[in-house]
Amino acid sequence: MLKRYIPAFFVLLWSTGFIGTKMGLPYASAGDFLSIRALANVVIIFIILLVIKAPKLNRKQILHAGVTGTLIHGAYLGGVFCAIELGIPAGLTAIIVGLQPLLTALLAIAVFNATVTRVQWLALFFGFVGLVLVLGSSLTLTGISAFAITFTLVALVGITIGTMYQKRFCQGQALLPSVFWQYVASLLVFLPIALLEPVKPVQWNLTFVATLTWLVLGLSVVAILLLMYMVEQGEASKVTAYMYLVPPVTAVEAWLLFDEKLSLLSISGMIVCALSVYWLMNTNKSSVKTG
Repeated sequence: MLKRYIPAFFVLLWSTGFIGTKMGLPYASAGDFLSIRALANVVIIFIILLVIKAPKLNRKQILHAGVTGTLIHGAYLGGVFCAIELGIPAGLTAIIVGLQPLLTALLAIAVFNATVTRVQWLALFFGFVGLVLVLGSSLTLTGISAFAITFTLVALVGITIGTMYQKRFCQGQALLPSVFWQYVASLLVFLPIALLEPVKPVQWNLTFVATLTWLVLGLSVVAILLLMYMVEQGEASKVTAYMYLVPPVTAVEAWLLFDEKLSLLSISGMIVCALSVYWLMNTNKSSVKTG
């Protein structure tokens, strides 16, 4: 019964990621922020594994989990944090990363010979149109470097290939041990970034600690476990379509927390996003197939 609410709960949690990044980055460099977060993730999951006496993974499973972690956590989070630190608007980052459902569908066809119907293609396309409507009216490209855009593309490719890799090679793995090794791999990605970045002392104030705590517990523990579960249980293109709902929810949260304006165009985009996801979730398997 509660399974039907997992996607909604995931979207609500995942949407706070951009808010947390915006609130926490003024007090630490991206490398330090991510390294501290990853280390906390490793410690917390390790303690949970000890308490519940979870089964251990073999070497091959650990390797696959490490690749997944490098892509989903290392490339995605590292790309988003570095892009925002370099000054790219969170909205533009969300739009670029919002290409994930479309890219997932393309790769699913190319790599796994998956079938995406024409109706599903339309739903994916209109979902992206809705995403642009939500954030497009407030975007500015002034002063944005190609280097910053590159980081957003790294994030897009990372989470897209990572979720597909998880579906293909980590199917059936014990969830918590798999996530533990994913975070170990991501820590190995973030530490060099922290060492290479210019020194910026971490400001351990209440805002930073509260933000870090939420990102670790709410995002890195609960939301990631929900994402892994949904990927294991569902079709990759449909699961990632929920990402279309993240920017609209984020926009509402920014309106509530930071008094950012919600235009009529943005509200229209939210409706289009919601309808496209509903459409995609309910497409008939017998619909006309592409190509």
